[in-house]
Amino acid sequence: MISDDLRINDLKKVDPVFGQLSFDDHEQVIFCHDKDTGLKAIIGIHNTVLGPALGGTRMWPYQNEWEALNDVLRLSRGMTLKSAITGLNLGGGKAVIIGDSSTQKTPELMRKFGEFVHSLNGKYITAEDVGMTTEDMDIVREVTPYVTGISENKGGAGNPSPITAFGVFMGMKAAAKFKFGTDVLEDRKIFVQGVGSVGGALIEYLLDEGAKVTITDINKECLEKIAKRYHVDIFDGDFFDEQMDIYAPCALGATINDDTVYRLKTQIIAGAANNQLADENVHGRILKERGILYAPDFLINAGGIINVYAELENYGKQEIMRKTENIFNTTLEIFERSKREDITTNQAAVQIANERIETRKLENSKR
Repeated sequence: MISDDLRINDLKKVDPVFGQLSFDDHEQVIFCHDKDTGLKAIIGIHNTVLGPALGGTRMWPYQNEWEALNDVLRLSRGMTLKSAITGLNLGGGKAVIIGDSSTQKTPELMRKFGEFVHSLNGKYITAEDVGMTTEDMDIVREVTPYVTGISENKGGAGNPSPITAFGVFMGMKAAAKFKFGTDVLEDRKIFVQGVGSVGGALIEYLLDEGAKVTITDINKECLEKIAKRYHVDIFDGDFFDEQMDIYAPCALGATINDDTVYRLKTQIIAGAANNQLADENVHGRILKERGILYAPDFLINAGGIINVYAELENYGKQEIMRKTENIFNTTLEIFERSKREDITTNQAAVQIANERIETRKLENSKR
């Protein structure tokens, strides 16, 4: 219901939900609110053709509700593509909770969110994302079985971040193989933007291979802690004009935008962040024209969903690592298709994902 202070003429100035580019044929969008706990959340279910929509819950202090809605829509679509291209029998969904996870997250809020998840009867399965931990998922599990990424001592696959980092590492090596003729990253100058749980784990893989790693993050305390632990250089300031071999965005999305896409001095982009391209069609094309090889984020960061999918399919660590390691081969296939069809790498990846969904849709219609 529209409040009295929102005049009819003002409605014309409000972007319709269904008209947003990010909406992109979502099946369902659920707004969750609870006054007692302060919960304000949005669950986006993009596509369930391949299976239930699985995707993490992000808690972030969004500037406004439209920003939160746009984020959950972009993220849930990305989960559809991620599961499809990785060969998992899952659909795409995502959830965002509006708030500061360091000050506003409580067990009561997490349980209430779990009740909303439970009300969807398994159409959406949640997991952890930015601002969330396995312990938070353990709390959600108290009120619903539709959650993955719970602690190992409670029968789950545990923290997915190291597996996500391994998948990014595999995708990065595939990009190096395609661009440089070798997948060895020794002496390659790599900038890692965002040194949280995934970025930190990625640094370990890179250093073990002998890469020259420089790190940057808005969280100065975390930045200094990681620099001290791994003895890597910190870059303080705007790094987009710096010369590098590989740029690894591992923080929030849209870092490749109208401002940065022409400034980047790198040969490869391969990182863990979701939705790295602010506009995937425009900025994907510009990267291609500039000769910068982009490893599609929704493919190479799929290690996390492979890890939590193990809880649903009951396979162990060995199979998790095998499936994640295969990201190397899939990434090379996408690069080859991009070159063969003269399209962007993102377009090639989206095509492969959509082809699998359409095939399944056709199979379902014949049953």
